[in-house]
Amino acid sequence: MKLRYLFFILIIMSSCKDNNSNYANIPEKKIPKVVDYNFDVRPILSDKCFNCHGPDANKRSAGLRLDTEQGAFKALKEDKTKHAIVGGKPDESEVFVRITTSDTMRVMPPIDSNLKLSKYEIKVIKKWIKQGANYQKHWAFVPPVKHKLPEVENKDWVSNDIDYFILNKIESIGLQPNQRAKKERLLKRVAFDITGLPPSLELQNQFLADTSKNAYEKIVDQLLANKHYGEKMANHWLDVARYADSHGYQDDGARTMWPWRDWVIHAFNQNYTYDKFITWQLAGDLLPKKNIEAILATGFNRNHKITQEGGVIDEEYRIEYVTDRTNTFGKAFLGLTFECAKCHDHKYDPISQKDYYSTFAFFDKVPEKGLYKIDRNFADPPLIVIDNKLIKTELPFINKTGPENVKVMVMEDSVGIRATHVLDRGVYDAKTDTVDFNTPKAILEFNKNKFDSNRLGLAKWLLDNKNPLTSRVFVNRVWQDVFGAGIVNSSGDFGMQGDLPTHFELLDWLAVDFRENGWDIKRLIKQIVTSATYTQSSVVQSKKTDIDPENIYLARKQRTRLNAEMIRDHVLESSGLLNKEIGGPSVKPYQPNNLWKLAGTGRGILTNYIQDHGDKLYRRGIYTFIKRTVLPPVQTTFDAAARDQCEVKRQSTSTPLQALIMLNGPTTLESARVLSEKLNKEELSVEQKIEKAFQLILCRKMKPEEKNILTTYYNEQKEAFNTKPDNAKAFIDVGEYPISENRDNVEVASLMQIIHTLYNMEETIMKG
Repeated sequence: MKLRYLFFILIIMSSCKDNNSNYANIPEKKIPKVVDYNFDVRPILSDKCFNCHGPDANKRSAGLRLDTEQGAFKALKEDKTKHAIVGGKPDESEVFVRITTSDTMRVMPPIDSNLKLSKYEIKVIKKWIKQGANYQKHWAFVPPVKHKLPEVENKDWVSNDIDYFILNKIESIGLQPNQRAKKERLLKRVAFDITGLPPSLELQNQFLADTSKNAYEKIVDQLLANKHYGEKMANHWLDVARYADSHGYQDDGARTMWPWRDWVIHAFNQNYTYDKFITWQLAGDLLPKKNIEAILATGFNRNHKITQEGGVIDEEYRIEYVTDRTNTFGKAFLGLTFECAKCHDHKYDPISQKDYYSTFAFFDKVPEKGLYKIDRNFADPPLIVIDNKLIKTELPFINKTGPENVKVMVMEDSVGIRATHVLDRGVYDAKTDTVDFNTPKAILEFNKNKFDSNRLGLAKWLLDNKNPLTSRVFVNRVWQDVFGAGIVNSSGDFGMQGDLPTHFELLDWLAVDFRENGWDIKRLIKQIVTSATYTQSSVVQSKKTDIDPENIYLARKQRTRLNAEMIRDHVLESSGLLNKEIGGPSVKPYQPNNLWKLAGTGRGILTNYIQDHGDKLYRRGIYTFIKRTVLPPVQTTFDAAARDQCEVKRQSTSTPLQALIMLNGPTTLESARVLSEKLNKEELSVEQKIEKAFQLILCRKMKPEEKNILTTYYNEQKEAFNTKPDNAKAFIDVGEYPISENRDNVEVASLMQIIHTLYNMEETIMKG
């Protein structure tokens, strides 16, 4: 036995949320039963482990196997008297002996690996072996159950059922939750979480003046009914659906899929239930009654990249498109890394290569080709032609002007068009066994007496009460959007390599409750944002950071940065520049000169970036034109998704480029100029102008000390600009929005400096 590979335990334990050093001194008897963690001892194998990729993989796999109960309990090959694991007897288990020995030649992980188990990790492993070393089915593949609400001491803090689960964990580590956030900060938070926009002055004043007990709930209902709710929700879904306005690959020509985006916004605003939302996108063309709206929804499956490069092999790229649909299905709806099984059986999750291609078969019946015709602004059939008559009668939510028709890619299966094969190592022309429609049995068996053998049957399989993943994955993603991290932090991987849930019982409870209440998305969001957990302040206390530095237990509200689109929208809305039109074609706002000439072949229509003008410059970030090979720099700098593939979680970085954009970006400077001009037209004192700008941008009233600082700064800037009036004119000469008549350049520049400073405050772009 190559015991060197026993360091798999380290990797197992890295997925346990309670493995930090703060727990090193917990007595073993205080450690909860390992089964309570839904602890899965099957190793999450890394490239250094005995059963992974590499030339010696087969040889190593033939030896010790710790990822199966049978392999872990059998006698060791070189010493039949010993076993890697002996249930109930840690001291007779070679695994435990090796991780606790002081012999540097025998200790696991090896000294030269630079890896080490914590004391707590060792205690957990010991307790697991004492309990019998049971190998359980991975928690994510067990259907969720609605757990009983746990007991809590501070019942007065609870607002709804969610809080019992959160408070129980907080109290278990000796902490108490934060007080409720101040009304101003709470309003800013919930407005951005529901609409993606700051609260207006009217809404701020309305909420502050409302002293009724249900004042906050009324605001939540008002925001959920706002037409911009659909845009906020759709923005995340576009990442999941890998939406873009170009085809990708080398030539990267334009495509027209924005009517599908209009449908997504419409679906959220109309509160389509989640089961309807995903059924229409996966299989709207297969519904019993013809429904042009549902057919449009299937554009979800056609958002993948498409090549236009001459000389490519049609079948090779067609296989890539079906692969993309299959991978997107696995990640978007099941939270699993299906793509790992394209070339071989999944190394970590129970998805075989045959399972992969059996799922692949559902998306393999479209009459499409791999090569896009460069002389057309659309791909191969199937398509729908969307004309003005159709919009008037059946698709009124599509924002189209002009007489020309719009062609959008959708799904349509052709019976008997081709058989689906397992592809050896995933190579497009290496066909082996023929497969039929099926899904991984480890998730849920695809009962062909119950589910039709097509994409509609696949959608019903997803929504079956026994499917363990669909509802869990979605509620976790909504939680992530609101709190910055999901209950399962690896929201795109619920498999054995993913993170364990921080609040397993809550995740299950939410998943079942969501399904029991008709897959109602608005209800789910209201449930979360009206919880005491959500409405806590984000004040940081040293005791809490010492015990729970990552705020896993949510004893305070996590501060998170607005995403790329929200930052743009906030600046435009607070200045009064935002064009609030819903839907329509994508727009091209300010971008660096010659942006698209830096990439591409010079073919097609996307080689010269032609900026839009007028109201189009001030549309929300969701409508910015996305060219896959040259992404909008500002959005990319603020961690927007690349849209090459399904993404369910954006990064959140902090870089100097972000500060430079806020300081020098034309949108920020123009917004500061326009707001300054507007305020200078009003019959207000300097202090009142500054107060109003502050409340528009920070979404709260100024403190006296802040007022003094900003007023002093204003006077200093005015004096400097009076000395050099040409500097004032040069400073405010920014943007295409028409200048105000009879403006005083010095006064506009002085107030613009204040507003520009406010836009560059950290608090401005944070949800507190």
